Amino acid sequence: MPHFVVSFLKDLVGDQGQVCEVCQRAIEIDADDELEAAQLAKEEFCELHAVRDWSLHADRLDVQPVDFPS
Repeated sequence: MPHFVVSFLKDLVGDQGQVCEVCQRAIEIDADDELEAAQLAKEEFCELHAVRDWSLHADRLDVQPVDFPS
């Protein structure tokens, strides 16, 4: 089964007005495809943070396939 890393990203504005991207959490997931990986990671994120909606803590997701060397 393919393996993915799903990162939950948020844009924050610093004291100088510069925007920086912060990774709120990265979750490793085994899933059939990127859509399933995103859905499973959203559910896990909500459970870990005790929230109903992941977007309360992050602005967007980044789903990356992970290949392990053989």
